[in-house]
Amino acid sequence: MMVEIKRLFAIALAALACVGMWGCTEDRVRWNEDFSGAEIVGFVDDSLVMVGSYQMRTESHEGFFEPYWDVIESGHERLCVYNYRVQEDGPRWCDTLGEYNMTNAFRGQMTDSIIWGGDMPNSIRLWKIGESQHQIKLKKLTEGCSGEFGVTSVKQWLDGKFIACGDKSLNAGGDSCQYAVLDTLSRMLTYKRLDKDLEWIKACDDVKTWDDDVYCLKFDKEERTSSLFVNDNLRYILENDYFWTAGAVLQFQGHILLLERDVCRIENGKIKCFASASSSGISFKNREDDVYITY
Repeated sequence: MMVEIKRLFAIALAALACVGMWGCTEDRVRWNEDFSGAEIVGFVDDSLVMVGSYQMRTESHEGFFEPYWDVIESGHERLCVYNYRVQEDGPRWCDTLGEYNMTNAFRGQMTDSIIWGGDMPNSIRLWKIGESQHQIKLKKLTEGCSGEFGVTSVKQWLDGKFIACGDKSLNAGGDSCQYAVLDTLSRMLTYKRLDKDLEWIKACDDVKTWDDDVYCLKFDKEERTSSLFVNDNLRYILENDYFWTAGAVLQFQGHILLLERDVCRIENGKIKCFASASSSGISFKNREDDVYITY
């Protein structure tokens, strides 16, 4: 009898201890099978689009009476390639990062087949279709300017290098750095101010090179028109037939021009829009045949 009383007393003490420590717990971690937050991160060509997404992780700790902690996080970022001109059953290719949580995995498109991310300007992560992601630690240098800026865009540039810009950095005055040149071979990021030959690009919404030519996209908020400049020469103005908002974002994504949600290309020196992308999810409408593609 005395032994049984001692056993019950020990159980009661253990229960009180659990309550005092917010409950005896057994950690549980669950990754949802489905991927969330799908967004367009770049275009491969006139028919293939790159889409980034991630998994949600639910972590719960069950206390003595009820769960006392429930954390939802994202991770296991995934890059997929879909056909946006012809409806298919699913992606052509997918690859998922093995890391628990890779922040800033999809910062933008660098080349036709490479997405960049990571902790710019200290390092950059490159994710090429068909290959695993890898990180490059960067050295930094300033030439004739002061003050680093956060990099938000990395595009192809002259001499096989890349131009790195921040939000409105091209318009920075005084001796502030306006852009940077990334040399992936030397792993050097050099901050600069625009010289006389490049001053014209400070009015561009986005800029990149094809071969030895500098291409620039400009958006007129009042007229709602999109203009294409090549080497400071106006090549084409696309009229406002696409219901662009005053805050429309124009950007080069590989060989594709994304004008707000309109998917366009350059043909014979003119801008031709042939599809439109949905503002959410993976959905496209082909203008040429009025067909909707949804994944």
